[in-house]
Parts: sequence; C-alpha cells; structure tokens
Amino acid sequence: MERTVPATPSDDTPAPASVAGLLDGMPRQREGGQPGAAETPVTPPATAAPDTRLRVPRLRRLFPTPAGTPFTFVYGAVLAVGSLVAAHLDPALVHTLRQGSSTDVAHLVRTPVLVLVASALWIAGGILSPYAVALLFVLTALERRIGGVRTAGVFLLGHVGATLATEVPIGLAVLVGHLPASSLHRLDYGVSFGVAASLGALSGLLGPWLRRPLLALFGWMLVKDLIAFTDPMTDWGHLIALTIGVATWPAVRRWHRVRHG
Repeated sequence: MERTVPATPSDDTPAPASVAGLLDGMPRQREGGQPGAAETPVTPPATAAPDTRLRVPRLRRLFPTPAGTPFTFVYGAVLAVGSLVAAHLDPALVHTLRQGSSTDVAHLVRTPVLVLVASALWIAGGILSPYAVALLFVLTALERRIGGVRTAGVFLLGHVGATLATEVPIGLAVLVGHLPASSLHRLDYGVSFGVAASLGALSGLLGPWLRRPLLALFGWMLVKDLIAFTDPMTDWGHLIALTIGVATWPAVRRWHRVRHG
C-alpha cells in the first residue's frame, strides 16, 4: 500500500487566501483585510478654515432709518428742513424767529412749554455744525439700544434740565441785583444740551475701552470752552447736560437689558 506524502510547499506555491490577504498587505493593510480590495488612501476629515475676516459692523446701522430709528429719523428730518428753510429766509426774520423761541428767563416765565419745544427745533451753527453731526450718530446709536420713546425722554431730560439749571440762576441773580435786567432776554436755543445728555447716556452702554476716551475727549472740549469764557452759561449747561446723561446709566442699562434680553 503506497503512502502518500504531502507535498512540501515551495516558494512558487501560492499561499492560502486567508494568509495571502494579510501578507500581501503587510506594509499597508488592505481595507477590511479582504484580498483584492482596492487600496484606499486614508485622508483626515476636512477641517473648516477659521474665519479670519474682520467683523465690521454694517455702516447702514450708523444712520437713522424710518423703521429702525423712527424718532431720530423724523427729528433729524425736521431739523434738516428747518435749517434749509432758514438758510433761504431773510436773516432779520430768522433772528426774530429764534428770539421768539429762546429759552431765556422772560420766555420761560410766560410760555415755558412752547419755548422749550421750539428752541429744540433750531441748530446753532447750521446743519453741518458739530452738534448736528453728533446728534445724527449719537441718537441713532442710543435709539437702537433703548428704543425711540426712551431716547426722546433722555434727550428732553438733558434739554430741559440743563436749560432750567442755567436760566433759573440768571433769574435769581437779576432779582437780587447781581445781573442787569437785560440778562432776562438772553438768546438761548439749539439742540446741544439734548445731544450732550444723550452722549452721556450712550457712554454708559459702551465698553470701558470706548467709554473712557469718549467722555474724556468730550469733557475736555467742554472745559476748554469754559476756559475761553466766551459763553459761560451755555458752556456750563453742556457740562450739566453731560452729567444728567451719566446719571441715567442705571436706567438706560436696565432698558437695554429689557430690550435685548
């Protein structure tokens, strides 16, 4: 009976499939360990590149719009129309109108509400004056943060408060004889008190890196005007209005939280 001796595998004999699948891919295993599978290069998942673009606020938010800032838009339009009309009227007539709108002591005693409203419809220095430009941007920024009604309230608080704080002492000084009676008819009109108060209120909603330089720059301008002593009562009124605006910080910050959550 012949014995059958198993053949010794030679170098030319192919390895079993299960082994070949591993040996063939030893340096770089085939996917799934399956023979004949196409080699698929392993690539790391794509990572989104970080957005390095600067986040620049939209410029249109710096300007008033009918829907976004109705108070500033309407009030600014009224001031612009009034300034353009005044530029084409006879200068003597314009002076008479402004004199009738002046918040001096004589008018405040007779028609306080009328002159307090009418005086805020004139811009001292024209539509391109610094306070007119400041009104546009300051009221827009404040209204977007706390709303139109509250912005109007801050503006009126500064306008009325600073006016009374400067005119009442004049009336008392005339009463006791320290000033002449002509001081009761001092020409006083414009939007500057309201703008100063609004800027003071707005600074309370800004970060320290912007609030401090803004208040320091504006305060220095007012102090320089006081040192020049050209119109001390008006200059004191600007400082008082700025202080009134700063005093509203607790209220405007609360309004801002309520409005924006």
